[in-house]
Amino acid sequence: MDKPQPRLWPVPAVLAVAALVLAFAWLTGERPQQLRVTLTMIALGLAGALLGLWFVAFSRLAPRVRLAGLGAMLAAIALFFGLFRVRGFSGDLIPIVESRWAPPPALPTAPTTLPPAPTPEPSLAATPASAAASSAAPPPGVDAPAPAAVAPTAPAPSWPQFMGPDRDSVLPGPKLADFAKRPPQLLWKQPIGTGWSGFAVRDELALTLEQRGEEEALVAYEAATGKVRWISSWPAHYAAALAGDGPRSTPTIDGDQVFTIGAQGTLSAHDLASGRRQWLRETLAENGATAPQWGVSGSPLVHAGRVIVNVGGPGGRSLVAYDRHSGAPVWAGGDDAASYSSPFLARLLGRQQVVIWNADSITGHDPETGAVLWRQEWPSVGEKVSKPLALGDDGVLVSAGYGVGAKRFRLATVGEAIQSCLVWESTRLKAKFTNVVLHDGLLYGLDDGVLACVDPQTGERRWRAGRYGHGQVILVAGQLLVLAESGELVLVDPKPDALHERSRIPVLAGKTWNPPALAGDLLLVRNDKEAAAWRLATE
Repeated sequence: MDKPQPRLWPVPAVLAVAALVLAFAWLTGERPQQLRVTLTMIALGLAGALLGLWFVAFSRLAPRVRLAGLGAMLAAIALFFGLFRVRGFSGDLIPIVESRWAPPPALPTAPTTLPPAPTPEPSLAATPASAAASSAAPPPGVDAPAPAAVAPTAPAPSWPQFMGPDRDSVLPGPKLADFAKRPPQLLWKQPIGTGWSGFAVRDELALTLEQRGEEEALVAYEAATGKVRWISSWPAHYAAALAGDGPRSTPTIDGDQVFTIGAQGTLSAHDLASGRRQWLRETLAENGATAPQWGVSGSPLVHAGRVIVNVGGPGGRSLVAYDRHSGAPVWAGGDDAASYSSPFLARLLGRQQVVIWNADSITGHDPETGAVLWRQEWPSVGEKVSKPLALGDDGVLVSAGYGVGAKRFRLATVGEAIQSCLVWESTRLKAKFTNVVLHDGLLYGLDDGVLACVDPQTGERRWRAGRYGHGQVILVAGQLLVLAESGELVLVDPKPDALHERSRIPVLAGKTWNPPALAGDLLLVRNDKEAAAWRLATE
């Protein structure tokens, strides 16, 4: 009896089908990068499974060959998962693999004794009138000296909240020098607790939120040295294989206080100098809300003595304000579930408003009462992360990833109400995690990870080039500072004709979704593994 010949034709057939799927994903159409990666993983996974099934059951190879091959495949799979693990995914859903046996990083800790809170100087109103008079009056017969002229002191550069001083990722200066000609100076780099928070910077302190064990922690670092000044923590632990562990919002510094909200809605106020916690509120439980799938991400907005957060509670408790000093609830408004965007102040139709992008809408609120002034529906598909952008007195631009794109709305007063209408929509600007900036009448942002320039009047794209991944941008003195998802810092001249990249330098290692902070010439960056401070040369 003749020995059966091996059946080999399924191998080229399976490989050909996989190649067709890959060609369809990458060479046809302009589809989201995440979809291309997903199709690629499905195609390669099915091809591998079918080839394995063919080898074991239908190849007609000798039984001992098939048995040995099956053992080798199982051993390779077991060895891989024994040595490595998947530590999250990139913004394009590419698995990030690391050694399973890598020791955990040693996180910097705070001093045993925290520095005491500064004692406020007594005001004139608190000084006894007689003492004030005796200290101020000159001796008899001596003319009172003229008061000495005191030169005003310019405030130190700061980055006090998410997206900077005005929550728009725009700074007037300084003008940055080319990295190639005058390289940035590394001041420090060290491990950090997990999470996607950014830094808030005031004077010599840089504050961020981290996951440290089973607690969320607000950590104050010395900005120039990386030394921990103080740590304040509370029990909370958000974890997700796809989105990563830890808190996602950025602290907000206002006056002598700092405000934070964790991934599970814990809102707290702290003394900036000492870290002493002043009050704490569990906003989700108090407002009947549930955390979004990937955790609470909106950074607190401080305005008129109130701390405003989007918790997404029903029954008029979507956007909530608390008293900054006592933590007592002040007002609530709206009925929409929360998204991952942050509230911001904008002057629209001649009045100040708090604007927030919710799970299914964009709303404008009265900052004094929380009442909803207007509401614009938004499709529920995909996640809403990027902060909307106010355009003039009546325009709002909103952009989302996941293949959705951007829309511009125009507001108008109709009787007692404010109505919005669609001006244009386009898939030419799909900001997934990143935020868009306006410069010289044009929009600049990462369109599904590629830098793009778009006309805000029409939605038409001027150009699209340079794959930087799902990072962040800052517009400083008319220059674009792009922190790429890879951890590279890129200096770009924003021009309407094409991409003009001046220079780049690696500042972090690994996936970087966290927003950067730029206080003067001091750049503070972090991801879910490490943080660093760089001194940028200026012109």
